[in-house]
Amino acid sequence: MIRLWMNLILLAVVLSGLSGAWGLLSTGGRAWGQWVASACMAVAGVMGAGAGLVALAENKTVVMQYPGVLPGMAMHLKLDALAAFFLVLVFVVGAASSIYGLGYWPQRRRRRTARKLQLVYGLMIAAMAMVTLAADAVVFLTAWEVMAVAGFFLISTEDERADTRQAGWVYLVATHVGTLSLFGVFALMHVATHSYELVAIPPADGAVVRLSIFLLALLGFGIKAGLMPLHFWLPGAHGNAPSHVSATLSGVLLKMGIYGLLRILMCLPQPPAAWGVVVLLLGASSAVLGVAFALGQHDIKRLLAYHSIENIGIILIGLGVALIGVADRHPMWVVLGMAGCLLHVWNHGLFKSLLFLGAGSVISATGSRKVDELGGLARRMPWTAGLFLLGAWAICGLPPLNGFISELLVYLGALEPATHAGVGAWAVISLAAVALAVAGALALACFVKAYGAVFLGMPRSRKALQASEVGRAMLGPMVVLGGMCLVIGLFPMVVLTPLEHAVGVWSRQMGSAERLATAVPWRMLSIAALALVAGVGLIWLVMRRTGAMRTRRAEPTWGCGYAQGTARMQYTASSLAQMLVGMLRWVLLPVQQGGATAGLFAESKRFHSEVPDLVTDRMLFRFWRWMQLRLRPMRRVQQGSIQRYLLYILLVLFGLLLTLVPVWTMVRRMLAL
Repeated sequence: MIRLWMNLILLAVVLSGLSGAWGLLSTGGRAWGQWVASACMAVAGVMGAGAGLVALAENKTVVMQYPGVLPGMAMHLKLDALAAFFLVLVFVVGAASSIYGLGYWPQRRRRRTARKLQLVYGLMIAAMAMVTLAADAVVFLTAWEVMAVAGFFLISTEDERADTRQAGWVYLVATHVGTLSLFGVFALMHVATHSYELVAIPPADGAVVRLSIFLLALLGFGIKAGLMPLHFWLPGAHGNAPSHVSATLSGVLLKMGIYGLLRILMCLPQPPAAWGVVVLLLGASSAVLGVAFALGQHDIKRLLAYHSIENIGIILIGLGVALIGVADRHPMWVVLGMAGCLLHVWNHGLFKSLLFLGAGSVISATGSRKVDELGGLARRMPWTAGLFLLGAWAICGLPPLNGFISELLVYLGALEPATHAGVGAWAVISLAAVALAVAGALALACFVKAYGAVFLGMPRSRKALQASEVGRAMLGPMVVLGGMCLVIGLFPMVVLTPLEHAVGVWSRQMGSAERLATAVPWRMLSIAALALVAGVGLIWLVMRRTGAMRTRRAEPTWGCGYAQGTARMQYTASSLAQMLVGMLRWVLLPVQQGGATAGLFAESKRFHSEVPDLVTDRMLFRFWRWMQLRLRPMRRVQQGSIQRYLLYILLVLFGLLLTLVPVWTMVRRMLAL
């Protein structure tokens, strides 16, 4: 039966890849092509996610071989529980975001970009699915490159804007640096195994080769996942892409980096504990710094983008705990750390997609992404406000939603070694637990700021005052994603079997085995969550019956002598976060313009603060401007002469030939160590 599910998944891949082609046949503002594309994505989503869930339940592995494009080289595809786990997320979020696009990016109003977006979006979903199925380097890198290029075109959808073009090019450079690292990974693996298939490298092979593969994989997949400080492409790309594309980028595309890292680690059994420590520390720094930079953002989509970095950090903390457990031969650390890692992959994909779609609804209704231009939208957009609150509650890791369950698993995995390990391991694992606690507290403060400034208070602009609720095409996918967050939080037992099977594939390959069902009190978690919901509902019912919630006449708040309160008298998002940003100014390095007024008859002043990105704005762009100034004299070689350009090419080729032999000899000597 597993071959049947594999064929259904491949059919879903083909259907999603061709979904956007129908839109090319519809011209002008005709929307039938977009409806057909979304219908194809919906069918592919149901088919692919359903087959993936069944494959997860069966917990079997199938490897299929197809003739390759090159002679003597076959294509290998593999479906196991780990691949199926990620496939479910790809198809669920891919279908939901595509349907959302019917209302958010309609072809009748977006004639120039809608058809291109539909075509490339389907190709990206198909490519991500093929990445999870790839069992050899050729298929993996081909699908990876299609996914990367499709992401570039999606990010650059509104290419008439300068900031969008810049974000697209930064992403393109970053993703190709990552791809170059992956070429190095697979080249070294071919040297070690004499095969392009993703098979385990014998532990007896050289330590230098194994370490090089690990570091290159961490670089290449870390860039794709948005690991701090390799995140420099992420805030601009997520902020400037259409919101339903941002939901897919954050909810799914980042997870391809996590998936690739897991697959390569499965090819490197018996890792040293130092690898786990490196991954854990990088995850802890990403979790804390990601949410810290989110606090200082005034753009709602950039704020959510930095929270993606935070959650990637939480996922890597779980992976680091699992790697340390493999090295120290503690199966319970492995199963708890990997269970938290994988479940947070699902959970983050669901609630972060929900939040980006909610932000898109706000942008669609108001035309603004700036938090300080919004406010008072809860009354005008009650469904969007409620669903965004649900997503914010989940991302903060609060019960009874799904974010709490996966973060609890990571907590348990981080604290478990403290009762068994020595002083060094206890200190490292405790650092992870502290990082999780700090990140959770800062995330709660950040979303109090974001939700309060966007949905509560008084409207701060005419756009916010005139906003109204979005249509069903946009609300429907948000309701589905929000419902999934609620179901996993209230009934975590529903994910136990698929999660245990996915964890088992990874842990058995790494030489460890332990039952997840006995490691966590799943039924008690469900009972506690239901009891919490029942208690809150009972309190609400009692208050309603006793008249405590009786409707009263609304009156304006006393304004300390002012004749009438205005929107300018309420807290802004900047003022709400000012204290925390000030406490973290040593790492955030905020830029402030203007200052406080002074005197009885002070003149008018304006105050503005922003938090530039530590890597992109303060390092890369400054270095790029410095290079432009230093290389300006090199423009003399651009004479417009084809003969000179051909001479340049010949000189470069001659120089490469002179250096190729000694460099190759040196590489072979290093690999022989």
